[in-house]
Parts: sequence; structure tokens; C-alpha cells
Amino acid sequence: MRRAVVGLAAGAVLLVTVPVSGCAPSVDPIERLGRKAAQGVRSQRPAAEQPYRRWGLDAPLPTPPHPPARPLGLTAETGPETGPRSLPPVVDHVRTSDPVVFLTYDDGAERDPGFADMVRELRLPVSLFLTDGVVGPGYGHFARLRSVGAGLENHTLDHSALRGLPYAGQRAEICGQRDKLHARFGVRSRLFRPPYGTYDRTTLRAAAGCGVSAVVLWRASMDDTGLRFTHGHHGLRPGDILLVASDDDDLDGPGLRERTTRLLRRVQERGLTVGRLEDYL
Repeated sequence: MRRAVVGLAAGAVLLVTVPVSGCAPSVDPIERLGRKAAQGVRSQRPAAEQPYRRWGLDAPLPTPPHPPARPLGLTAETGPETGPRSLPPVVDHVRTSDPVVFLTYDDGAERDPGFADMVRELRLPVSLFLTDGVVGPGYGHFARLRSVGAGLENHTLDHSALRGLPYAGQRAEICGQRDKLHARFGVRSRLFRPPYGTYDRTTLRAAAGCGVSAVVLWRASMDDTGLRFTHGHHGLRPGDILLVASDDDDLDGPGLRERTTRLLRRVQERGLTVGRLEDYL
């Protein structure tokens, strides 16, 4: 009996000493702070390094509203050239109450290698209307722009003024560039901008035959003189399609970025932001 008691006592000591040795406090900072707290520790980027400041803006661009599930109804220009509803409408704005405008560019973006960085860092949803003459030598640049979200659209093969040309010639210009864009970038462009903004009813017929859903003009353009409105319009409004003009004499290319910054400031002053044109047309 005495031996049994001694054995039980020894066992009791063993039961006490084992758990005590297994509960030593941990010095691991992850365990001490807690996993959630440790994951919440993040280094903050200084305000001076924020992308919007680097590109000359005082505040970030607001996030645009979620785009419509289906393209909205188009507002076509009035005039005899627009023709029947089977022809694509000619638009300089989109009918929407969303607080967005749309940034578009024609040939000239290929001369500014820093423009792709601006589009990427500001997450700008821009649309580029391109001729084959600039796409060929600027293939890599436009491929990079497309990779950061830019839309690549049709501006004819050779930038010829279309008004007055025969149907076959206009169709060759429009369909030819459509096919070039598809071969190089895999895109199926639906939007078309006629060079110099000039067109006739034959242009619309040719565009329809090439699968164009809208002929896109602009309501205002930003150039060296500032923001210039067309057709007597004044002030930015939701749905406006804007053109950022390129400078043919600006070989270094910073003018395009500077114009974009100036335009974005005007957009923000009006309480608007930039939407993706292809989501609305």
C-alpha cells in the first residue's frame, strides 16, 4: 500500500511538471501581436509619391461608376448625312447621367514614350484612333498601351480625307485598317473616326459595311490654346467625348502628357471623371 501511494505521488509530480515545461511564453512577434495585427502593418507611400501628384494633379481621379450592362442609346448628329437608322450614328457625346467624360487621341501618341506610363499609373481609360502609318513603326508602343487598358480604334489606313471619295475607296480605307488592327493586336474595332472629322453619306455606308457601330467625333479638344468647344457648346457635361490633340512639331512628346494633365484638371473642376468609351458605345 505504501509503495502504491509513493507511485501515485510520483505520478502527480510528473503530471504537474510536464504541462509547466510546455507553457513557456513565446517571444515570436507574430504570435505576440496576433496574425491580424501583423498583417495590418503596411508601409504608407508618401503623398509626394502618389501617381496623381507625379502627373501634375492635386487629387486622384474619382473611380468611374460601374459601366452600363449594355451600351446606351446613341445620340446622333442631325443632318442629311446621317441617313437611315441602318447606318452608324455620328456622335460627339453619349447620352448618360453618369459623371464621366471620355478621353480620345488620334495619331501622335506614338511620339511620346512616357504616355503609356501615365495611362498605367493613373489608370486612364483612353481610346486611341489610329492609322496604319503610325501603327507600323509604333507597334510595340501601342501594344504596351493596349496592355495597360487603352482601346485601339479605327482612323483609316492612310489618313486620307474621305468626303467625296467613291464608296470602294472609302471602304478600302476603313475595312483595311480594321483588318490591320485585328492582325496586329487581335482587336475588333467597332468605333471609327474619319480623318479631320469630315465625312459624307458614302462614309457612313462604307463604315456600316465594315462593321462600325458608331462614327466618333468630339465635343471639345485640348490643344496649346486650351479647351476648345465645337458647335457652339460651352462647358464640360457628362457624356462629352473629348479629343486631346497632338503636336506634329513636338518630337519629344511631353506636350501630349501636359495637355492630358490640363484637361484632367478641368474635368475634376467640373466634378467629373473619365469613363471608358467602349463601355458606353
